[in-house]
Amino acid sequence: MTSTDMPSSKDARSATDRTMDQRLELKQHSRLSALLSNQTFWVFVAVVLACLYLTVATDAFATSKNLYNITRNVTFVAIIALGMTMVIISGGIDLSVGSVLCLSSMVLAVTMHAGYGIGIGIAAAIATALAVGAFNGILIAYLGFPPFVVTLGMLSVARSLAMVASNNTVVFQFGPDHDKLLALGGGAWVFGIANPVLYMLVLAALAGFVLRWTRFGRHVFAIGGNEKAAILTGVPVKPIKVAVYMISALTAGIAGIVQTGWLGAVTTNIGAGMELQVIAAAVIGGADLAGGVGTALGALVGAALIEVIRNSLGLLGINAFWQGAFIGGAIILAVLFDRIRNFRQSD
Repeated sequence: MTSTDMPSSKDARSATDRTMDQRLELKQHSRLSALLSNQTFWVFVAVVLACLYLTVATDAFATSKNLYNITRNVTFVAIIALGMTMVIISGGIDLSVGSVLCLSSMVLAVTMHAGYGIGIGIAAAIATALAVGAFNGILIAYLGFPPFVVTLGMLSVARSLAMVASNNTVVFQFGPDHDKLLALGGGAWVFGIANPVLYMLVLAALAGFVLRWTRFGRHVFAIGGNEKAAILTGVPVKPIKVAVYMISALTAGIAGIVQTGWLGAVTTNIGAGMELQVIAAAVIGGADLAGGVGTALGALVGAALIEVIRNSLGLLGINAFWQGAFIGGAIILAVLFDRIRNFRQSD
C-alpha cells in the first residue's frame, strides 16, 4: 500500500466523529422513544394539562388555599399507593389497605385517649399495621391463598376490629399529646409545606431507591415478572412476598396516623373505599396488574391525577357521583395504553 492509499489522520478523526455522532443520535432517539412510550410521562402530561385548563376555566383552582388542599389531600392516597405498587409489581393485590388505615388510626386514637403519649400511640398503630400485613403475607406466600381472597377478607376483619376497639364511636380527644398529634398531621414545619406532603416525598424517595437500587427491589420485580424463574435463580420468594404485604400495610398505617392528625378525629368510616383509589393510582401511574412493572414516581403521578379529577368536579359544577366513573375510566385507559404498548413491542 502506498502512502497515498493510507487514510490520513484527519480522515480517521472525521470517521470517528461521525460514528460518535451517530451513536449519540441513536442514544438520544432511544431515550425519546422510551419517554414517549412511558405511561407515567403521559399521565404527568395529563395532570399538567388538566391543571392548566382548570386554572383558565375556574377562578378557584389556582388559589393558594385550593392548591394547599390538593397537595395535602393527595398525600394519603399517594403514601399507600407506594406500598400498593410494590405489591402489584410482585404480582399480588391488597384490598385491605383502607381498613388497615382505619384500624391503625383507631388504635392510635384509642391508645392516646387512654392517656398514653404520642410515641406509644404511633408504635401501637405501626405494630398493628405490620401484624396485619404479616398475616396477609403468610397466608398468601406460605399457605398459597389467593391474594384477592385473603385481602378481601382482611378488609372486613380489620374494619370490624376498629369498631370493636372504639365501640363504634368517634374518638376526638387524644390525651396529653393531643396538640402534638394535630401538629404532626396538620402542621407545616418546613417552608410552609404541609407536613403530609413532606412525609409523602420522603417515603417516595425511599421507595424509589429500594425498587431501583437494592437487591430487594430487583427480587420484587423478578417475582412479578416470572415467579417460577425467580425460584430457580435462588430468589427467596416467600419471605419477600410477606415483606411486600407488610410494606403495603405499613404505608396504610402511616397514612392513617397522618390523616388522624389532619382530621383531628377518627370514625370507623375513615378509609372506606380507599382501596379503589389506591389501586387506581398505582395502575394509572404505570403499574401492571400482571406484575413486574411499576415505579414509585408513577404512584405519585397517578394519585395526583385522581385528586385533580376529584377537585375539578366541584369546581366545574359536575355531580360528585361521577367521580367513580372518571376514576374507573382512567383505570381502563391506563390498562388499554399498557396493552397497546405491549402489542407494539411484540411486533
